[in-house]
Amino acid sequence: MTPRRTVLILLFEEVQSLDVTGPLEVFAYGGFVTGDPDLYEVRTATVDGGPVRTTSGLRLLPDMALHEAEVPHTLVVPGGDGTRAPDPRLVAWLRENAPRAERIVSVCTGAFLLAAAGLLDGRRATTHWALCPTLAERYPAIRVEPDPIYVRDGNIATTAGITAGIDLALALVEEDLGREPALAVARALVVFLRRPGNQTQFSAQLAVQSATRPPLRDIQHWVVENLRADLSVDSLAARAGLSPRHFARAFHSEVGMTPGRYVDRVRLEAARRLLEDTADGVETVARACGYGTSEAMRRAFVRSLGASPAEYRRRFRPLTPAA
Repeated sequence: MTPRRTVLILLFEEVQSLDVTGPLEVFAYGGFVTGDPDLYEVRTATVDGGPVRTTSGLRLLPDMALHEAEVPHTLVVPGGDGTRAPDPRLVAWLRENAPRAERIVSVCTGAFLLAAAGLLDGRRATTHWALCPTLAERYPAIRVEPDPIYVRDGNIATTAGITAGIDLALALVEEDLGREPALAVARALVVFLRRPGNQTQFSAQLAVQSATRPPLRDIQHWVVENLRADLSVDSLAARAGLSPRHFARAFHSEVGMTPGRYVDRVRLEAARRLLEDTADGVETVARACGYGTSEAMRRAFVRSLGASPAEYRRRFRPLTPAA
């Protein structure tokens, strides 16, 4: 018999509602699909037991005050605007009680609450991509990883923005119950099972700045559409009508990364999408994305994602809704 697991989700003023309800629904459905609605006992708590209002204005009524809560099997710490100046009582409770939980999970900017409580010192962690630099600057003892949608380090897991909490909750359900129940939960919620934790948070186009000067901006767009072309600095500079040295300097200044790094990210994203959305072989995908050989693409995947193209495809099997 599968043991019952308690899940405690912390609430506070200006919490992000989907950070709360996303994981909550995953755990709740985990009980439904197994025929045991009480398999996960999910509870919510605020510092004083009073209601709170989310960033979107939704009013949430907790089950209890924190002093009434027992240390759970899984502690979920959501994010939201309320993490900017958190209630010291909430941080103190986390510092004293969270280490006794079997698993600690933060969603999005909930990582800032764990960091304030000293729980992420010396660990790898992530948060919403736009705030990773802030987390790293404010808490230098944390090894912040801006790319993955979630990071697990020991019994603590941190996620990227908002919906990544669903991905992590699905991973935890799969860990607890096995793949088939987690698959059933994903089908019920009409989501993927499951985006790998090391999948990037955002597309290459969103992850970088757009150049302000038309020649450089045009080069950015041209690269995306011509991955099999010669994308060396000399070739791109000639297309932009600039010397290679001037082009490389201007591109880095306006885009925030070197031309070579930009090409690498765009190629990797294109390859990921083809592996996710098509049945094309690895060799075909490698040629389509300008890698030349499947071995070159394999090295790029292992270096950036920690998995080979074949392993990435296996772990990112898309689902169709249940009939």
